[in-house]
Amino acid sequence: MKLVFATHNRNKLHEVQALLPDYITLLSLDDIGCTEDIPETSDTIEGNALQKADYVREKYGYDCFADDTGLEADALNGAPGVYSARYAGEAKNAADNIEKLLYELRDENNRTARFKTVIALHLNGKQIFFEGIVEGSITRQKSGNGGFGYDPVFLPKGYKKTFAELPLEVKNTIGHRGKAVKQLIDYLENPDRS
Repeated sequence: MKLVFATHNRNKLHEVQALLPDYITLLSLDDIGCTEDIPETSDTIEGNALQKADYVREKYGYDCFADDTGLEADALNGAPGVYSARYAGEAKNAADNIEKLLYELRDENNRTARFKTVIALHLNGKQIFFEGIVEGSITRQKSGNGGFGYDPVFLPKGYKKTFAELPLEVKNTIGHRGKAVKQLIDYLENPDRS
């Protein structure tokens, strides 16, 4: 089975490929010749995932899935949320995003937050959503060199290491994207059950 994952992000692609069974060949946007940045103009995480999946389906005709992820800090009323990738500006610079987040939380004792991933799948004329959430908190400084995005400042609940310090296998097991991808895989293996 071939599926397009609507992303240019190599880190995200690597993370998801590590979760999928061997019989699923994952193609990136680059693999299908889609070099443009797909617009993400929705005001919800679900809407952005669907917008990207719709774009690939309509313009390229492939069965595909797309995800969108947001980090929601309770003390910031759920921000950066849907704007997580461009929190510090359109350059989508992870270091700048982290710096802004830590600055916004500098006087906050409430550090609780969650990562939320939504996957929108287009397959055989059907459209299905999958959601993964991981609860945790925002650290006061960056720690670790692994992962990407906000991983160096996100401490998953029940762990003493940030996502950037945990091995990829652990992050994939407990993380938001891993949970959503597991639901996606369950659906792909049992499409009639859903």
